[in-house]
Amino acid sequence: MKTIAPHDRPREKLQRVGAAALGDNELLAIVLGHGHAKAGALELANAVLSEAGGLRGLSRAGYSVLRRTPGIGATRAAQIIAAVELGRRTLTEAPERVQVTSSRMIAELLLPRHGSRAVEEFGAVLLDTKHRILRTVVVSVGTLDSSVVHPREVFREATVAGAAAVVLFHNHPSGDPRPSPDDVELTERLVASGVVLGIEVLDHVILADTRYFSFKEHGFRPHA
Repeated sequence: MKTIAPHDRPREKLQRVGAAALGDNELLAIVLGHGHAKAGALELANAVLSEAGGLRGLSRAGYSVLRRTPGIGATRAAQIIAAVELGRRTLTEAPERVQVTSSRMIAELLLPRHGSRAVEEFGAVLLDTKHRILRTVVVSVGTLDSSVVHPREVFREATVAGAAAVVLFHNHPSGDPRPSPDDVELTERLVASGVVLGIEVLDHVILADTRYFSFKEHGFRPHA
């Protein structure tokens, strides 16, 4: 970074004006720490963002994508992935025993952490009798466009936690939150299983980047 004035280098700039004033590349440069023989940290950050397809792509990138950039080895790839995951978790850390009052509230809690995943994840938000969150669990991780879910996996977690109700969720890596026929069929199976076990399925929320689809909001009435 010899061409950048000392007070404008990312680390010094962050100390001077705060993190919110930094660009995506500057924040990433701080995570990387330093560059390599042929490029400074800021140039390396620009190269990583270009290879990943911007910040949105970075949130989905794995080791194989990150390591295509010269200067990014296993250690630096791990640093980037860990930083992205920490960001997700800070956005999804709900207040203790928060009460769920709407599908939108659930979506807002889940989208930062699960909406932009590169593979499909299926999980459940476990709730007590007052619909307060006990915990959130992922029960299945699939491929680029599918996950394999069995009712026993979902309700095993709910039973262990002593949940009275659940909100199901999964993400669509395609970016389109609209349900497929398989999604509808799976929802009906899980609602029926919940009836048998005495655990109510309040909703099934599909996540896709910054959008979501709620079965409940769309008036879905399963044939339980």
